[in-house]
Amino acid sequence: MTPDNPSNFDSGSNPDSGRGTQPRVALPGKIPTTIITGFLGAGKTTLLRHVLEQAQGRRLAIIVNEFGAVGIDGGTLRGCAIPSCPEENIVELANGCLCCTVADEFLPAMQSLLDRPVPPEHILIETSGLALPKPLLKAFDWPAVRSRVTVDGVIAVIDAPAVAAGRFADDPDAVALQRAGDGSVDHDNPLAEVYEDQLFAADLVVLNKTDLIDAVALSRLRQEVAALIPRAVKIVAAREGRIDLAVLLGQQAAAEDDLAARPSHHDALDGQHEHDDFESFAVTLPEIATPDDLLARLKAVAETHDILRLKGFAAVAGKPLRLAVQGVGTRFRHHFETPFAPGEARSGHLVVIGEKGLDRAAITLAILG
Repeated sequence: MTPDNPSNFDSGSNPDSGRGTQPRVALPGKIPTTIITGFLGAGKTTLLRHVLEQAQGRRLAIIVNEFGAVGIDGGTLRGCAIPSCPEENIVELANGCLCCTVADEFLPAMQSLLDRPVPPEHILIETSGLALPKPLLKAFDWPAVRSRVTVDGVIAVIDAPAVAAGRFADDPDAVALQRAGDGSVDHDNPLAEVYEDQLFAADLVVLNKTDLIDAVALSRLRQEVAALIPRAVKIVAAREGRIDLAVLLGQQAAAEDDLAARPSHHDALDGQHEHDDFESFAVTLPEIATPDDLLARLKAVAETHDILRLKGFAAVAGKPLRLAVQGVGTRFRHHFETPFAPGEARSGHLVVIGEKGLDRAAITLAILG
């Protein structure tokens, strides 16, 4: 199976799933917009980079809904230095979850892009990890936007190995920390509901990181996703977000006219929503002797305590660089990165993320060894 092949699609298996959801052709003159949703760490930014690399001169603009004070995703995209998407066409919204700040953040950002002397030919929106797509889709019905823009398609990117293991979020630590300190985030949903809402809104589901699972697990995941979505939706496998541009863009879904076919757990609540069934805490690490010892402890504690995510850095004796550590479930990656600053304490810092009820004392003791 070749992830980059545009013909590599599966559709939903529900026999009634195709009723009333035929693609609509965008009206002439409307700027198509693609919404890319999915949990943090699923590979949304990597997918966006591939879109930019395949643009072939098409004028693109990107709205990135950042969580946290440092615009990591926006900085990563700016580093592409691709002429089709100059730096001024990348707009970062860092003041909270986009589905909660539609009026204050999204609409002004869209207006500024549309009012440029040379507006973009296609707009891409990367939502935050816990954003619900439905409120954003409804914003495209606002008169100032509807007359000039159409939703070409909604793409849900999921971390295939994480979801196959029952862990929806690949990198929820930044979201959890932002949720704790950002008063503009006014929702508290169980992760499963956010995951389902993202799939329910999708026109295309990208099963990313398929190189990390076997064929049997991938086949089972395809079936589970198709059975979950109550309409015909294309499903494509990918590695590192590599999807042909012909697959991603030009779907002509006109999703703003198709809201009834995109259910949400919060339709009955008139858009009010909650999602916060996980917690996070930090562990300070003294200098360690070797990376192997630390990783062995982290894998053991992640398995014993059903931790969703571990991320941070450690100081290794005799090494001038920090050891960056990232773990999803019991899968861990590590590498040496930036040096410690002169005079900086040689200690480490790990953020632990899991569902509410973590035994913090036991986890901390196990990590410290």
